[in-house]
Amino acid sequence: MKKPDFIIIGAMKSATSTLHEQLALQPGFFMSTPKEPNYFSDDHVYNLGLSWYCNLFSEASKDDICGESSTHYTKLPDYPLTLERMKAHLPTLKLIYVIRHPIERLISHYIHQWSQNVIKTDINQAIDEFDELINYSRYSMQLEPFIDAYGAENIHIVFSEAFRVRPQYELEKVTTFLGYNKPVIWYEDLPEQNVSSQRLRRFNGYELVVNNPVLAWMRRHFIPQKLRDAVKNKLTLKSRPLIDEQHTQKLTQIFNEDLASLGGVLGVELNLQNYKEKAQSIDASLSLNKQKVGSST
Repeated sequence: MKKPDFIIIGAMKSATSTLHEQLALQPGFFMSTPKEPNYFSDDHVYNLGLSWYCNLFSEASKDDICGESSTHYTKLPDYPLTLERMKAHLPTLKLIYVIRHPIERLISHYIHQWSQNVIKTDINQAIDEFDELINYSRYSMQLEPFIDAYGAENIHIVFSEAFRVRPQYELEKVTTFLGYNKPVIWYEDLPEQNVSSQRLRRFNGYELVVNNPVLAWMRRHFIPQKLRDAVKNKLTLKSRPLIDEQHTQKLTQIFNEDLASLGGVLGVELNLQNYKEKAQSIDASLSLNKQKVGSST
């Protein structure tokens, strides 16, 4: 049974979908559909069995490099069995971890969950009530178990900010890490994938009401524009969420401690203040420095 040669393990809201789609367009790569099977993390998917999972790659050619991209794999502590299952079925594996400025990722995560009607409070209250907002941005915490299981030399970090300034170069680094020695092309005209910028809250029956062509026609012809605009306005997050000073201080302390550990692995000083500058300038690969995440810098 065909199995993946590598997995993009996250982080959520950090351009993993974009990298997945770019790799899928390169000859010699086969990327799973769906993009996020979440096989090793989600119990109900894992119960479908290994044959189901391997079937995702059954149409790959013999020499194709196969991959999938499930951000649930770096969502500790919410999916505690992920790594145990992954190691049991994929004892050797290359991993790619796409990361983003921790607070920027948190805000995008919040917008996504707000639009899905999962989080209904303002962002500051949500930070206190939903641990996932912080935990999924604690990159060294999420990585440590994977380093122990697969070795630092088999993990490659990608800064999503670097994709924006040198996408071709970053794609080449990813494919070289995966053992691909042919030319690759970054497709500039590919639409951004899975963005959280619309800020329109979902509701029960959203797909039926919004995406049904018959109902869409009826709305346009029988419901006044003013009323439609009023409903849309009520469901729209009108401005970018603002984190207050108290919570900014809390996040700064947590994320700077975590980034210091990550910087120790990469051999650079890393914190919230210099993150964007470093993200656009360093070649980030755990194989550059095989210290364990969590060690002092």
